[in-house]
Amino acid sequence: MSGHSKFANIKHKKEKNDAAKGKIFTIIGREIAVAVKEGGPDPSNNYKLATVVAKAKANNMPNDTIERSIKKAAGDGNTANYESITYEGYGPSGTAIIVETLTDNRNRTAANVRAAFSKGNGNLGASGCVSFMFDKKGLIVIDKEECELDPDDLMMMALDAGAEDFADEEDSYEITTDPDEFPAVYDALTKEGLEMASAEVTMIPQTYVTLTDATDVKMINRILDLLDEDDDVQNVYHNWDEG
Repeated sequence: MSGHSKFANIKHKKEKNDAAKGKIFTIIGREIAVAVKEGGPDPSNNYKLATVVAKAKANNMPNDTIERSIKKAAGDGNTANYESITYEGYGPSGTAIIVETLTDNRNRTAANVRAAFSKGNGNLGASGCVSFMFDKKGLIVIDKEECELDPDDLMMMALDAGAEDFADEEDSYEITTDPDEFPAVYDALTKEGLEMASAEVTMIPQTYVTLTDATDVKMINRILDLLDEDDDVQNVYHNWDEG
């Protein structure tokens, strides 16, 4: 479980400022549109949509905004003309990077992602070249300051709902699930009134890479910043230990 805390801390640092929050809402809106197009507007019958809605709520997206996004996607056949493309590659010193995109122009997106890697002394690889180094999991993070429950009670609640693991970290509780069990665990905890710092299906590194060279650190930050600025990029996962 040691890797999860690093991962959660990275996510929290990325999402603190208002500009990042604005982009997250845009990203989630696009994910909602694609999920509705693929499986319909009812989260109870659309696992992918249920997962995105859980992520939206954990990021404090207002319920009426979520509902409007779903209705718009259901009523507008042109809303979600995006395709999902995942890129994999290497940053400095063999760090592994996965980039998930939703795009209406694959040539533009491929060129931008390739340029981001290149400018940070990295390179794109073939599909599957680094994804085997990550585990796809549901991850729910609860801020200890926002939770009045006893840790043991929270752990049993999560495990009873179908969670795989529970970690009591320095400033948070982190609950890991099988991706398919994520919506059920999220719903069970939400019904208990628990506030979540983050909740999503994500890619968790099996091991982390430490960069000791200042140039390597500068270059991987360059890659991550360029990817973060690209509107087509939905999620970026990496195994760099920033701590």
